[in-house]
Amino acid sequence: MKKLQMVDLVGQREAIKDDINSAFAEIMDNAAFINGPYVHQFQANLEKYLDVKNVIPCANGTDALQIAMMGLGLQPGDEVITADFTFAATVEVIALLQLTPVLVDVKEDTFNISPEAIEKAITSKTKAIVPVHLFGHAANMEAIMDIAQKHQLYVIEDNAQGIGSSYHYKDGSSQKTGTIGHVSATSFFPSKNLGCYGDGGAIFTNDDKLAHTIRGIVNHGMYERYHHDVVGVNSRLDSLQAAVLKAKLPKLDEYNSRRQKAARAYTEALKNHKDIVTPSAKTNRPCENKALGICDTCSCHVFHQYTLQIKDGKRDGLAEYLKSQNIPHGIYYPIPLHEQKAYKDSRYIDEDFKVTNKLSEEVLSLPMHTELDEEQIDFITGHILKYLEEGDFDSIQ
Repeated sequence: MKKLQMVDLVGQREAIKDDINSAFAEIMDNAAFINGPYVHQFQANLEKYLDVKNVIPCANGTDALQIAMMGLGLQPGDEVITADFTFAATVEVIALLQLTPVLVDVKEDTFNISPEAIEKAITSKTKAIVPVHLFGHAANMEAIMDIAQKHQLYVIEDNAQGIGSSYHYKDGSSQKTGTIGHVSATSFFPSKNLGCYGDGGAIFTNDDKLAHTIRGIVNHGMYERYHHDVVGVNSRLDSLQAAVLKAKLPKLDEYNSRRQKAARAYTEALKNHKDIVTPSAKTNRPCENKALGICDTCSCHVFHQYTLQIKDGKRDGLAEYLKSQNIPHGIYYPIPLHEQKAYKDSRYIDEDFKVTNKLSEEVLSLPMHTELDEEQIDFITGHILKYLEEGDFDSIQ
């Protein structure tokens, strides 16, 4: 059996290494390291793939979120609502800009922000909502956009884990995540579904005026050299990373399809155990395979992570057992943001975060990448079931 890895980037590279090596050699020969042809080519290709008018590459996903908020002109003290159950980058940029983060609970079936909780949290100071397409599952954008329109709020999509997924509307139409809100941010961190070989990110928007503002912000506020029209930052995607992304983008749907195939295999093996809740791909359109919750054609979940809920207090014991068997796994996220020292606030009460608190005690993510094979999945799921059926770490050593 191949070595188990949480993410196998070495195996993925084999199919594209000639393209990447050729591109790297060209970049080195031309010394076009910043804003070179590969950056512009990747930008245009991604705009076409997403069917979005403007893609603005930048240095990383966290910068992308910050720059999106800067571009909207949010002011210190403005409230921004986002999910309590997500990575800290989503909320840290809100705090860095001296905006006021407002954390709300998520839905247990999708792990995504609860529209009902958003509505409840809106005040006269609320200016924006940041839905996160967590683990690759599209958030309920139809409901979120309705709320935003009702209250005249901006929607900033955090698409760092969801690139390639689609939101399916009740009328049967669909749209790529990251193109629905007023502006979106994504990350090209190496482990992402579309990842480079270092740091990288991008901002998406269909608003040409906003895109113009953002293009200045990413480049020190300049549209013309040494003319600084807006307050900006230095956040650019370099040519080497753009070359990797350009080579990978045509394969993104294939990559996501492989992840979905692995997810179905995991679910088939684990779906009937009383202590396991497998992830579902919840969508508004009819699913061809509702029994598994993940159909062959559904694009609403691209499985950046395959995340189980382990019931009856058995998660930590299972994690310890998997570690003893050299089976990679992750707990995303063990501490809710409202309990983090940096983001604690007297406004928050545990009663408002019932789902997040529960998930933090139950979630366990399994290896998920494009190179997973049947033997590896059988080995992983076999050990999970063995531990849960034995129920005692010591008895199976």
